[in-house]
Amino acid sequence: MIAKAMRAVVLAGMGAALAAGGARADSWPTRPVTLIVPFAAGGGTDAFARPIAQQLDMQLGQRVIVENRAGAGGTAGAAAAARAEPDGYTFFVGATHHAIAPAIYPKLTYDIEKDFIPVALISRPPHAVVIHPKTPANTLAELIAYAKANPDKLTYSHAGVGTTHHLAGELFKLLTGTKIRPVPYRGAGPAMVDLVAGQVNMAFDGLGSSAPQVSGGTIKALAVTSPERVPAFPDVPTAEQAGVKNFEVATWYALFAVKGTPQPVVDRMIKEVRAALATDSIKQQWAKNGSDVPDVTGKEFGTLVSSEVKRWSKVVSEAGIKME
Repeated sequence: MIAKAMRAVVLAGMGAALAAGGARADSWPTRPVTLIVPFAAGGGTDAFARPIAQQLDMQLGQRVIVENRAGAGGTAGAAAAARAEPDGYTFFVGATHHAIAPAIYPKLTYDIEKDFIPVALISRPPHAVVIHPKTPANTLAELIAYAKANPDKLTYSHAGVGTTHHLAGELFKLLTGTKIRPVPYRGAGPAMVDLVAGQVNMAFDGLGSSAPQVSGGTIKALAVTSPERVPAFPDVPTAEQAGVKNFEVATWYALFAVKGTPQPVVDRMIKEVRAALATDSIKQQWAKNGSDVPDVTGKEFGTLVSSEVKRWSKVVSEAGIKME
């Protein structure tokens, strides 16, 4: 009799908790939502996260705040996001870098596949070989020739060890037989600042952060790392057209929820991100930054993440890249 009574109390409690959770999910959001961006402001992740945040802000009727937490090639911000309360008010803006990180950082305190729920792919811009105007080259062939004639004289900035900016640079060196010194930064934003200032010679940067600078003439684009030319920069050749075969590098930026976030909230965010990406303002901005507008969400996006983790693990192993 007592056992039955206790079970009834437990079941009633569980039912009340589920009902309360459902009510919170149904009314979500009732307060500001935070998007943790694991790189400094001004970088490629930021370039896509902020417009999405502004659009979601309008759609949700609540503030959507971008919080930059830079460091350790984007893994510090990811670790902070993984520790956040899974109440539907903290999301994480991840990138290709987070599929690379497991192969670079042996002691990560989070697992990109187990500690997050894949929500939606936001953008997929290619990279570009960009140089400071004073770097003695006007074409990719001239840059390669100068680098070969002056080993280790040229420098390239990147967003942190293990980022696509870093791996793109190392892949370029392998494909061209050049020696160019890498200079790591706490994100693509600071890396771009020093490139514009002439503190480094070049970068293998995502168009998300370099496109405005190329358009403004503060840096020059010698090639894009996509199979075809980018409509926003029709005069910039692909790497293959410029003489470097098999140099195709693209990055992706995406939204993740913290593990444990109520599924109704995740489903609602998927719906809202799709709606945001369908707006003319986002489409136009993405086009300027050389990105397509993807429609990859939920489990489909989760499958992509898993395949990327395996792919980049192989690349890192073959290239022999280790923590500096």
